[in-house]
Amino acid sequence: MNNLDAIYDFILKELRKLTIKENFYFKPIKPKLSDLELIAINISAEYLSIDSEYQLFRYLSNSKLKGMIERSVFNRRKRKLFLHLENIRKLMVAKFNEMETTFIVDSMPLEICKNARANRSKICKENEFSFPSKGYCASQSSYYYGYKLHAVCSVSGVFQSFDISTASIHYIHFLQDIKHQMNNCTLIGDRGYLSTQVQTNLFNYAANIKLDTPMRNNQKNYQKQKYIFRKSHLRPKRLKSGGVWI
Repeated sequence: MNNLDAIYDFILKELRKLTIKENFYFKPIKPKLSDLELIAINISAEYLSIDSEYQLFRYLSNSKLKGMIERSVFNRRKRKLFLHLENIRKLMVAKFNEMETTFIVDSMPLEICKNARANRSKICKENEFSFPSKGYCASQSSYYYGYKLHAVCSVSGVFQSFDISTASIHYIHFLQDIKHQMNNCTLIGDRGYLSTQVQTNLFNYAANIKLDTPMRNNQKNYQKQKYIFRKSHLRPKRLKSGGVWI
């Protein structure tokens, strides 16, 4: 628990290098903690793998931040700061990945219930555009009901961008958004992203993105993917199970 103060101070110092703002929205009464300090607490909790507010406030009770904010106020302010937190995340990513030219694209299933309960499930059905759907997971050779998480990360493990779609959406449709966010780089993907049309589209678009995927053995002019690319593509699978999404 004693590490929290040092981690918080370091993260807050780095955040102040990224933005000159301490508060992002009007408050009638000035709080003890600024918005940026609250964001620093949130990132510190992520770094320490603290996955509940109850556990976080046990840590805070033994730190210099004891009594600086109530749990209910922290929760309410954190939700209001979601968009600002995302903007800060993008600034951090831009700094970490400034010199990166090779990225890894992958996806994973987000199952919300078993297939047998899919028709009765009411989860996430408040709005028609966000309805979950049935999809196929090639790595597990099974169908599931829910969503699909798409992500792009650098070979060093820093996530550049991510998105969620319904399970029925194919992997390559995520790349249509990527070309508006990245440029002059190489994307490494598995065979699920194999598409000559998509590869040509990404390269010809102003983004100048090269998509490198392993070829099928029966393809014309078959060439084995470079070892360094095949080795790098294993990294996201480890991050999915235990890594921190930055």
